[in-house]
Amino acid sequence: MGRPLLLEVADKPATSAAIAVCVGAWLLITQRRLGYEDVGMSYDKVVRGRQAWRMIVCQFSHVEALHLIFNVSALWSLGGIETSPKMGTGYYLRASAALIALSQPLCLAFYHLLITVGGRERYARVTAVGYSCVTFGLMSALSVNELGMGQLSLFGLASIPAPLAPFGYLVLTSVLIPRASFIGHLSGVLVGYVVGFGVFEQLTPFWAVSLALWGALGALVGLVRSGAVSLPFVRFEEEGDVEAGLAVGFSSGAAV
Repeated sequence: MGRPLLLEVADKPATSAAIAVCVGAWLLITQRRLGYEDVGMSYDKVVRGRQAWRMIVCQFSHVEALHLIFNVSALWSLGGIETSPKMGTGYYLRASAALIALSQPLCLAFYHLLITVGGRERYARVTAVGYSCVTFGLMSALSVNELGMGQLSLFGLASIPAPLAPFGYLVLTSVLIPRASFIGHLSGVLVGYVVGFGVFEQLTPFWAVSLALWGALGALVGLVRSGAVSLPFVRFEEEGDVEAGLAVGFSSGAAV
């Protein structure tokens, strides 16, 4: 028999928290009947439309249940990073923060090259959602730190050596989910290798959590501004008002 689930959750607090956020976001998206256009990231919306909040929101958003199941399964398999004596929860937090912050900008940089140099305007409208970039990046980091050691479950279908896991997931995801962003996943893999080689070793868990909280706040502001989420005590001044910015008040509508 395996270990009780509650003990597994206690051993993998950061992994469990990430899964809880993704599942909670999916429930909210389903309940509000939101779609890719509402929570997804595209070159058009982020670069041309200046909706930077989408770079954070899209990573925790899943529109399709199958996509969520795949990512949750992969993420849970990677929870071993937290229990590893060589890495641990602190490493997991640093790696996740770096991946959340850098994988989407790298993806947009690839799109920019394809659009401006390759003349492929269709990439401006490719819309991405999901935690896949982070899971792919964590696999890459694990493959560097545990080279030649251990096996990872491939969506529960098979177990493959950790060093090959990023590429196995990359191919299988592209086959099973045709709408999956190959470039987005590749961006996560590349950032993950950078993380695995220790570039962000100086990023302490405190700063990793701080970065995550500021990112979450920015994403929430973007969601409120876009109308996808409404908070009764938060409103934005209309564009062109003398005092543009965030106004916070209560039922009277008075700004503080």
